[in-house]
Amino acid sequence: MSKSLIQKYNVPGPRYTSYPTVPYWENEDFHYDLWIESFKKSFRESNASEGISIYIHLPFCESLCTFCGCSKRITKNHSVEQPYLQAILKEWNLYCNEMDEKPIIKEIHLGGGTPTFFSVNHLEDLINGILKTGKKADNFEFSFEGHPNNTTKEHLQKLYDLGFRRVSFGVQDYSETVQKAIHRIQPFQNVAKVTYWAKEIGYTSVGHDLIFGLPFQTIENIVDTIEKTKSLKPDRLAFYSYAHTPWIKGNGQRGYKEEDIPKDDEKRKLYEVGKALLSSNGYHEIGMDHFAIETDSLFKALKEEKLHRNFMGYSHSKTQMMIGLGVSSISDTWYGFAQNVKDLDDYYQLLEWEKIPVFKGHILSSEDLKIRKHILNLMCQFETAWNNSEKYIPEILEQLQEMENDGLIKIQKNTLKVTQSGKPFLRNICMAFDLRLKRKAPKTQLFSMTV
Repeated sequence: MSKSLIQKYNVPGPRYTSYPTVPYWENEDFHYDLWIESFKKSFRESNASEGISIYIHLPFCESLCTFCGCSKRITKNHSVEQPYLQAILKEWNLYCNEMDEKPIIKEIHLGGGTPTFFSVNHLEDLINGILKTGKKADNFEFSFEGHPNNTTKEHLQKLYDLGFRRVSFGVQDYSETVQKAIHRIQPFQNVAKVTYWAKEIGYTSVGHDLIFGLPFQTIENIVDTIEKTKSLKPDRLAFYSYAHTPWIKGNGQRGYKEEDIPKDDEKRKLYEVGKALLSSNGYHEIGMDHFAIETDSLFKALKEEKLHRNFMGYSHSKTQMMIGLGVSSISDTWYGFAQNVKDLDDYYQLLEWEKIPVFKGHILSSEDLKIRKHILNLMCQFETAWNNSEKYIPEILEQLQEMENDGLIKIQKNTLKVTQSGKPFLRNICMAFDLRLKRKAPKTQLFSMTV
């Protein structure tokens, strides 16, 4: 990859798990009744035809991983488990009170934090509590994120018995130097053990999450990590770019200096080496930062043009409605977004008042909905198309012209396709469609670097 292109396009930019992106939500126009109205409309449209997705945020971790930008709460006190899960179920029941029929549940994903911080019995109570008022779709998919250091065989077996068939394990990197810097000491043996357990029990998709661009990380580290990963044969991989965002409040990114982090072409080289190794071992690139073997549902969704992307990442099935439960969770009705309060005490208080604990959000305009489709098309299929009635397209095409000159895209008539050379710059290409970002450039850095 050209160093000059990396230098040219390595700018702060969104990852586009939503459009509009969170910093561009019109929170001043958002209020509780609007959110409930958006929720009801979407539920009526989507429940019978495709079902709904549920994301459950389980924020507790026993120790702080300093690479992590997620919302979390560090504690070794496990007495927090039961009150929190009772609050989750109360929030779910408040949503159920707004439904005019029994929800058909297509997806449940447990994220964190550390979902396996919670005991097996408490997780069982949580899932049974959700399903008590809902019904599994015929083609349901339940998944969770497991920490290799504390995921037990009992966790895997019980969640499997409850319908979970996909699990992802956070690996990041096997280098002791890197692990020490990010405060995530995790031997290969721990990852191997939980991976083998999951396959033995019958999980149909076992994933590993890797990160490139971590402090002190070298090409040798990437090669070693992927060689070890290859020996365990996970079905899918996330190979994320480390997002260095130390300015975000509550972020634990410390314990290393700016000069300890690979940047620009050095960082991109880590990805290119990793990608080549994954490709040579049968892993196909899926969208942005994801890889899967041909038998995995993510690869099949790409081939069948059914790949979807939301706040949970890439999914092989689309649902219009995604309900986020728990502190900081984000819900998506397609017509609107809403985020829950981030403070645990505030979360409990609002639920005590019988209020769904959202504190900010955005109702999409007709223009937002069209732009959102273009960005989803690019993120999932590397192409999009438009018609002449979209009056803002000339404005977008003008910005895309330079990218076409650089060989990142091809535009023919009313169609844009991302080239192989352009795939590493997918976030930049999406930014050309981001009218809100274009019309109001941020005065301070809001996003991580795109390369």
